[in-house]
Formats: sequence, structure tokens, C-alpha cells
Amino acid sequence: MGKKVTKNLFFLKKRTFFVLFLPKTWCNPNIFCNFAGQMELSLLIRNRLMSLSRPRVMAIINFSPDSFYTSCDVSHESDLLSHVEEALRSGADILDLGACSTRPNSTPVDTATEWQLLSRGLDMIRHHWHDVPISVDTFRAEVAERAIAHGADIINDVSGAKAAPNMWDLVARHHVPYVLTHAQPTAEPVMVEVLHFLQQYMDQLHRRGVADVIIDPGFGFGKTMEQNYALLNQLEVLQTLCAPVLVGVSRKSMLYKPLQTTPDEVLAATIAANTLALERGAHILRVHDVAAAHQAINIFQLTHNS
Repeated sequence: MGKKVTKNLFFLKKRTFFVLFLPKTWCNPNIFCNFAGQMELSLLIRNRLMSLSRPRVMAIINFSPDSFYTSCDVSHESDLLSHVEEALRSGADILDLGACSTRPNSTPVDTATEWQLLSRGLDMIRHHWHDVPISVDTFRAEVAERAIAHGADIINDVSGAKAAPNMWDLVARHHVPYVLTHAQPTAEPVMVEVLHFLQQYMDQLHRRGVADVIIDPGFGFGKTMEQNYALLNQLEVLQTLCAPVLVGVSRKSMLYKPLQTTPDEVLAATIAANTLALERGAHILRVHDVAAAHQAINIFQLTHNS
């Protein structure tokens, strides 16, 4: 039934849409309404609510040397801590740690190597910053469970739990937020496909006991250039799922390829794409450049609060 209902979704203009009621969509329990009647979301992290009434910045901290853009060497503790300190000073609300590259055509490191890199970096950071929210970017349940034991607060699973079927039970047992990513070849129209996927698996996650589900439409994962931009243009449709929306477009090929340049040259394009995402309802921006994202959010807030 969910699939049939979701398919009855029509895009009339660039930013106008009609959606039939989605009966199988569960709303995040951490939802409240402000005095204007607008829906606001929050995440439960370390028994405290993080309000998403203001968009948040998730700083990318890579430990894999195979990362497509930048990485931190965990063997140089002072450099890593300086990088994290700068991210936090620049406005990072969440740190997203990863030690296994998921860039296109990359070969994932084995589990032991991923955990060796991740554990060193995670332990260093948690030793110096006890309360900063930490997300771990992994598709392996074994790594996720160890990371939670070492102080991780969020599991960011780019596989949508397809790589580790027991991942959902793990995050439900530990009561941590879970990032559900659409990362598969996509049919047309792209937003109908992505919306149906996220709706279906959100429902399953809630039934398994995962209270906080963050949805990521998966820019760059299994999508053509045209699909990435159609997804960005129609991002506001995801508000129907009543869940925080995470957007990760930072310095990706959808930006540098059409501009015929490199990841190093697309900071301005990243800011432009993030601003469009904010206009269309993004709650969390996953970025390499924290200060730039923080400034974009400030200007967005000033504009919408004026």
C-alpha cells in the first residue's frame, strides 16, 4: 500500500507539489510545534535534546587516506586535535568520523583496518571533548557497536543497512540516532523513488525500535548528474516524512564535474548548493568547510527571521 500511495505524487512546478497522505510514515517522537504551528524536530543525544529549529553543521573528519578530498592522519595527534578544535570553533555541532572511504570506485579497507584507524581518532577526540556529539560513518555493525562503546552518539550508515542486516537491531538496542541513506541505482522520477525508499525503511526502523531516524537522500550515490540536481530542486518533498533531513553535497562530483574543475576549487559551489538545500528544508549540512557552512546558516536564519 505504501508504494502505491507514494507513486501518487505529482510535481506541478519547480517548487509546487501535491502529496497524498502517507499512512505508513511514522513521525519522529521528538517533534513539537512552535507558536506559528510549524513543525520542529530534535534529536535525543546523550539524554539531551538537540533542537533542529536552527540547521546544524556536521563536520566531516576523515581518517581514511583514500578519502576523495581531505583526511586526518591519526598518527599525528596534535594535527588531528587542531583540526577538530578548528571545526568546533568554526561552528560544528556534530563531528562525523569515518575511516573507510565510500567514494566512487574506491576499495573499502577491511574491518580491522577501519576500526584501528577509527578507534585511535575517536578515543583522542573523546578524551579531549567529552560532550561533543559524535557520528560514526560506517556500514559495518561490528565497527558501529565498538564505536558506540567508545563514545559515539550517532551511526551514519551509507549502505542503508544493506551491508549489515543486524545494524538496525544494534542502534535500537543502544538508543542512538541512525542516518538512513538512499544509496542505490535510481529510477525516474528520482524523488518518487527516493521518497518511497525512505518512507518504507523509516517505517521498518521505527517498528524495530529506532526512535531517531535522520534521512539522507544520498547525493552522488547511484544517481546521475541530472538526478542529483532534480533531487536538490525537489528536496522540500522530504518534509512529508517528518524526519530530520541531512544533506551531504560538500565538494562532490555533482559540483566539480559540470564546472570542469576539481574538489579543491568548488567551495563557492558547495556554499551555493548548501544554501539551496537550506531553502528547501535541510536540517543538517554535512561539510568539509565548517566556517563557510556556519556563515551560510547564519545568513539563512537572518533572512527567514526578518
